Amino acid sequence: MTNMRMTDAQTQKREIKIAARDVDVFYGDTHAIKNVSVDIADNMVTAFIGPSGCGKSTFLRCLNRMNDTIDIARIEGRIEIDGEDIYAAAVDPVLLRARVGMVFQKPNPFPKSIYDNVAYGPRIHGLVNNKAELDDVVEQSLRRAAMWDEVKDRLDQPGTGLSGGQQQRLCIARAIATAPEVLLMDEPCSALDPIATAQIEELIDELRSNYSVVIVTHSMQQAARVSQRTAFFHLGTLVEYGETTQIFTNPEDQRTQDYITGRFG
Repeated sequence: MTNMRMTDAQTQKREIKIAARDVDVFYGDTHAIKNVSVDIADNMVTAFIGPSGCGKSTFLRCLNRMNDTIDIARIEGRIEIDGEDIYAAAVDPVLLRARVGMVFQKPNPFPKSIYDNVAYGPRIHGLVNNKAELDDVVEQSLRRAAMWDEVKDRLDQPGTGLSGGQQQRLCIARAIATAPEVLLMDEPCSALDPIATAQIEELIDELRSNYSVVIVTHSMQQAARVSQRTAFFHLGTLVEYGETTQIFTNPEDQRTQDYITGRFG
C-alpha cells in the first residue's frame, strides 16, 4: 500500500503542478513502476530517492514522456500537469518537453557554441522573433543558471570546452531557455566534484522560485539539503512520500527507515 502524506499545511497551500494517478510502466514483460500516485507541488524541490533499479528515474521520465522513445515501454494510468493529461492524443511530446525541461546525469552540451547551446530550444520552438529577443533569452537563461559572468565574453566558444560543473549549468540554462514550468533533474551532480555539486545545489534552491523542480538523487544528504518533499521508491513502488524532514527523521514505513539507516541500498 502506497503511503502518501498529503496533509501537511505547506503542500496544501501550494498549487499542485503535477498529479499522477495509478501509474504503471512496463518494459516488455518487466513491470518497472507499480501503481504510483503522487502530487508534486509548484515552486518546490521534490526529491526521488531509493536504491539503484528501484524505478525513480523511470518514473521521472514519465513526467515528460521520455519513455516514449523506448519501443518496448508501455505506460498506464494518468499524469496531469495543471490538470491537463500529458498522455492525451492531442498532446505533442516535443512541445511537452519544452514545458518540462530535463537535465541528465552526465552533462551533455551540444557540439556548438555556448550561445547556440542555449539558443537551440527557443529557435526550434519559435519562441523568439528576432536576434535581439534571442540574445535576451540567452543572457537571462545563463544568468538564471548562475554562469553569465563566467561566459559572457566567450559565448562563441564551444560549450564542450567548459569544465564539468560549467557544462552542467550550461545544460540547465539550455533547459530553462524554453521557459519551462517544470524542471526534471536525473542525478545532475553524480558526475561532478564537490565544489561543482555545491554550486548546482545552490542553483537548484534558487530555481524553485520559478519552477517545480523534481530531482532524482542517490545521495540522501543531497535530498535532505535541497528538497522540501521526498519520495522513497523501492522495487518499482512508491513506498513513502512526505515532507523531507519528516521522511528523514520520522519515516512511517520500516523500509524507508531501513534504507535511510543504510540497512540496504
